Amino acid sequence: MPDFGGGSQVPENLAIVIGGPTASGKSRLAIDLALTFDGVVVNADASQVYKSIPVISAAPSAEDKQKAPHRLYEYLEDEENGNVVSWLEDAAAEIRKAFSAGRTPVVVGGSGLYLDNLINGSTPIPEVDPAVRGEALEIVNGEGVGALFERLSAVDPEGAALVNPADATRVRRAFEIFMTTGLSIAEWFKRPMVKKLPEARFLAIRLLPEKAVLDRRCNLRFDIMTASGALEEVAGLLARQVSESLPVMKAKGVPELAAYLRGETGFEEAAENAKLHTRQYAKRQLTWFRNKLEADVTLPDCYAGQADFINDVKKQYNMLQKFA
Repeated sequence: MPDFGGGSQVPENLAIVIGGPTASGKSRLAIDLALTFDGVVVNADASQVYKSIPVISAAPSAEDKQKAPHRLYEYLEDEENGNVVSWLEDAAAEIRKAFSAGRTPVVVGGSGLYLDNLINGSTPIPEVDPAVRGEALEIVNGEGVGALFERLSAVDPEGAALVNPADATRVRRAFEIFMTTGLSIAEWFKRPMVKKLPEARFLAIRLLPEKAVLDRRCNLRFDIMTASGALEEVAGLLARQVSESLPVMKAKGVPELAAYLRGETGFEEAAENAKLHTRQYAKRQLTWFRNKLEADVTLPDCYAGQADFINDVKKQYNMLQKFA
């Protein structure tokens, strides 16, 4: 195992996982830990996977990417329906590449569902038939999510009862699963979880700053985004007529700026709505990570380069190395 400094060695098949709300400093922490442990940063944010929205999704800058290797950022096209299933496949492949190279994967993101499925396993649902996926998307685009929900309710009432009728992504997923497998998502959810990386061990880190601090950072970040090209990114999505049912159109800030660019609201109203919705999302993330992620190390603050926290992570890392 390669020595990365200070006499420590890379523990076999150990991945670092960083979770926390938006604007809490996760990306900076991931880079610092990648530099500390000869790591590779692996994205676990559902919006930062899209090529066309690096600014509004707060993806790492080109300068940041030069500091350490980054994987699974800005690699999907607008039309691709990124989801936890496809992400798990991609993330498992990148994590195994890092293991094979003797490097530490540093998985970072605010999508709790992605991190939970990586660490604890996921329901073993087969890959959806592309023809079925195309049919579902065509119904949503042509008739609306309500029409697809009606069809789901007709063939799978038990599964329909588990999803929000207005949530196009979840309605589509439930419909696609039933039409592909002949089984309700309710039935699949009863089956034992399967780990995509059974050989891996995880050092879990969570950031839990005070809500007031996080609110200020969310507001400031949005102002910086709009001054750095976010409007142009959303204008590009509208010019390409990307379907509003696709995940890229639901990234935080996109719907509000799209409403402004269509002339439906003024800019100030759009900005305030976007900031409000981002703060509400961050609050939900805080609750999820506080209650759901079993962390080995917790920072009750935003990360801003605190050396003592890096040392806390080092101690936990080295302890796991001893018990490898």
